[in-house]
Amino acid sequence: MSGFTFPTPDIPSLTDGPALRWGVIGTGQIAGDFVDALHAHTNQRVIAVTSRTAERGEAFATAHGVARAFTDAHAMASDPAVDVVYVATPHRQHHDGAIAAITAGTPVLIEKPIGLTPGEVRSIIDAARTHDVFAAEAMWTRYQPGFRVLAQLLTDSAFGDIVLAHADVGWQVPLDRPSRFLDPVEGGALFDMGIYSLWFTQFVIGPPVDVLATGCLRNVEGGNVDVASAALLTSANGAQATATSTILATMDGHASLVGTAGSARFVDHYVFPGRFSVTIDGQTTQWCDPAGLTGRDGLAHEAVGVATLITAGLKHSPVHSLDDSLALATTLAAVRSALTEQDTAR
Repeated sequence: MSGFTFPTPDIPSLTDGPALRWGVIGTGQIAGDFVDALHAHTNQRVIAVTSRTAERGEAFATAHGVARAFTDAHAMASDPAVDVVYVATPHRQHHDGAIAAITAGTPVLIEKPIGLTPGEVRSIIDAARTHDVFAAEAMWTRYQPGFRVLAQLLTDSAFGDIVLAHADVGWQVPLDRPSRFLDPVEGGALFDMGIYSLWFTQFVIGPPVDVLATGCLRNVEGGNVDVASAALLTSANGAQATATSTILATMDGHASLVGTAGSARFVDHYVFPGRFSVTIDGQTTQWCDPAGLTGRDGLAHEAVGVATLITAGLKHSPVHSLDDSLALATTLAAVRSALTEQDTAR
């Protein structure tokens, strides 16, 4: 692999690009992490937040340096001072938050999963196109420098024809007390964690044409939630991938791909900013993130990337498109359906 060099990641500057004024819908942990990452590492500014109660919104605003608190998402999105909205509510509220922003004519970034079903995703896509408004799923990992480099390597066929990909994600969640993970509508491992592993495999091999899955469901009041799953995915050209997720244990976040000319393997948890190695002709070279951000500070890359796209006048994200989101939602639905069928057959 003599002379091999990684491509330069095509990423906008965290501090020199267009600065937009953000409104955030939601006051949970991801909303707080998003605001803190933007204020610490970028020139983006969050100026408004929406919560269901004035008290919670004002407390969040005070804690995170946000000027205004709203109790109505459409009213916040309609405020001329707000350039873009970030939807950071619980999963079941993503669709309504997205529609509130879109119908106000304000660009919107929607936390993953963008919708709980392919139907919800299509509804958001249709609304965004009807109102000619930017909308995108917040697949923040895709905006990190490492994935921009890896995307270029895949485009350049650096690994030859892709044969196999794998990704796993899991964080242990207590099952002996109520939590959103045990909600039969929006809970389970797939919506929070499995979406990353299914996204990675789609990123590498493309949307699958065949999905096989197995896993474990836990019976909760009102239905079942998936606590672990493993999916085998096959693309149109025959490439295969495995994607696993669980809330029963904490996993290392392995991700890898293998092609006819080489391979790549993440050294660090692939969901977060980190290192990966590339092996070609028996020699291995490691890529390290020059930005130096760790953990959820990497949300800064997503925000700046989206701000750059919006300022350029785009109505979609070529980094992670709405078509990508719909394909991912379709795969998620297929895996969930397979788990339900398996459970019914037992």
